[in-house]
Amino acid sequence: MRIVVTGGAGFIGSHFVRQAVTGAYTGGTAPEVVVLDKLTYAGNRANLAPAEDYPGLTFVRGDICDPALVADVLTGCDLVVHFAAESHVDRSISGSEEFIRTNVLGTQVLLDASLRAEVHKFVHVSTDEVYGSIDEGSWSEDRPLEPNSPYSASKASSDLLVRAFHRTHGLPVCVTRCSNNYGPYQNPEKMIPLFVTQLLDGRKVPLYGDGGHVRDWLHVDDHCRAIALVAEKGEAGEVYNIGGGTELANRDLTERLLRMVGADWSMVENVADRKGHDRRYSVDIAKISTELGYRPRVSFEEGLAETVEWYRKQRDWWEPLKKRGSSLR
Repeated sequence: MRIVVTGGAGFIGSHFVRQAVTGAYTGGTAPEVVVLDKLTYAGNRANLAPAEDYPGLTFVRGDICDPALVADVLTGCDLVVHFAAESHVDRSISGSEEFIRTNVLGTQVLLDASLRAEVHKFVHVSTDEVYGSIDEGSWSEDRPLEPNSPYSASKASSDLLVRAFHRTHGLPVCVTRCSNNYGPYQNPEKMIPLFVTQLLDGRKVPLYGDGGHVRDWLHVDDHCRAIALVAEKGEAGEVYNIGGGTELANRDLTERLLRMVGADWSMVENVADRKGHDRRYSVDIAKISTELGYRPRVSFEEGLAETVEWYRKQRDWWEPLKKRGSSLR
């Protein structure tokens, strides 16, 4: 089996790759895995270091917006798992052009190439942010898309392109929409690694607004396992929500992180809220649970503690990234 993983040097993509090359998602039989990654600020070749010795792994540095390259990489491909995306909301607010180029045009290039290559399955990894904000209850997959940031609008646009290629051309696609991920190897511009690394350095952390924005937290291992289930058993043309089952206001998450590193609220700096900041996200995972047997396995308490410890021990990984600048999601 030949799997092409776009954005496979990023946080979530690299976790999927590190597991996939061992056969964890294919019944113990290691597939051929090709990583296509541009290595922007979000991609880090070091994320793949634990998998570099696997003979079935090939790394291609390149842009998903390059039709010739994408066509060559997808030759003989059975499965595309499409992680590659510009994903940082604050960056999309300060400049949206690259988000439209990568997330929309790049997805279109991949879909065209997948159609020509007669790919057996195309799994498009999206986000719960395409739904907008929800005051109570949880979104099901048939919820209308109401994105509120340039980032989420670009992802919603790519979701619709994926759907159109299935309806128009019969391309066997699935879309996954996940809640907020956390775990090792996450870029320190995202909330949990930003706060942890700031606190480990004795620096204050920036908390948006009143800290009441609520997110559902999903460990990266649970997310990737769910994606593998969708790749294996998901019905073509369907959307699957993936959640972790732990909803927390940002101030409550901040309190937990402070305790874990032995700090107090004097290390918190309240900052002006982000433009268009969605108040709450929550996804209903009944569909993927009932149809594919997914359940989150990593408890938030255990997963968060292990994540904090990983960053405590991996300064040589995150310090170079911090020097490039960081901000809060």
